[in-house]
Amino acid sequence: MVSEAAVEAVRLEKWFGPIPALRDVSFSLERGTFLTIFGPNGAGKSTLLRVLSAATRPSGGEGRILGHPVGTGGGAWRERLGVLSHRTFLYGDLTARENLTLYGRLYRVSDLADRVEAGLEEFGLARRGDDRVGGFSHGMRQRLALARTLLHDPEVVFLDEPYTGLDPHAARVLRRTLERLRDGKRTVLLVTHNLAEGLELADRTVIQVGGRWVHDAPRDRTSAAAFADVYTDRVAEALA
Repeated sequence: MVSEAAVEAVRLEKWFGPIPALRDVSFSLERGTFLTIFGPNGAGKSTLLRVLSAATRPSGGEGRILGHPVGTGGGAWRERLGVLSHRTFLYGDLTARENLTLYGRLYRVSDLADRVEAGLEEFGLARRGDDRVGGFSHGMRQRLALARTLLHDPEVVFLDEPYTGLDPHAARVLRRTLERLRDGKRTVLLVTHNLAEGLELADRTVIQVGGRWVHDAPRDRTSAAAFADVYTDRVAEALA
């Protein structure tokens, strides 16, 4: 029987030598939920997304995407997952349009030409579609990487610090995209240091410190100011 959860972790552990990046992380995320994970640098947030997307193997435990154990089942579960990581996975010698077309072919995207043009338009890159990505700024690369992440219309989306290095215009484009993803059908895991933005978008909030979840609660009506106090207290307690 396939689980109704979109993302699950069962006692996940990840160690780099004697240093723990994940320690006994277990959770279940219902489909359609927007989860924001906060935490200081070195908390293991990016490692969690890498383990759950099979970019790295856990030292212990198991992750599941849409009921399928991560790393098994061929490409079935992978094709339902979109990941934006610190690496853009774009080819500098190809144009923006060629990058998206190549990715879409790998994922057997239907109506590919239309999807590519829609992605370029949505992320403000239509006029640069035939320019090589090697000449793009960091913000433009980040926007194109997000277009790549969403091109195959994934059911589950992992976003690792998407606001990093974005100018105000690119940040507004990203915000509109994240609001669109909150459709109650798509499941999103967002890792960010931006407390205000991350809190406003979330259905559920987590604070991760030292590889552990030290706070896990519904967003409800928590104000940004109140959550900032909770964040400071939880991090201080965990590091004490």
